[in-house]
Amino acid sequence: MNWSEFFDMGGYAFFVWTSYGLTLIVIVANIVSPIMQRKKVISRIKRAIKREKIELANVGKVKGNE
Repeated sequence: MNWSEFFDMGGYAFFVWTSYGLTLIVIVANIVSPIMQRKKVISRIKRAIKREKIELANVGKVKGNE
């Protein structure tokens, strides 16, 4: 058996290699997607905390002026 026969896969190379390619894409997407979502969630939480601190500071200023 030589490399040419291996990569030809008995005439089914297109289907076999397409399956491998799609599987690889799905696996990579399953790894990358949660990482990106985690970064988005963390940045959203940081913005919410910052916004909450500003609101609390503004409420404290308003109560101090009364």
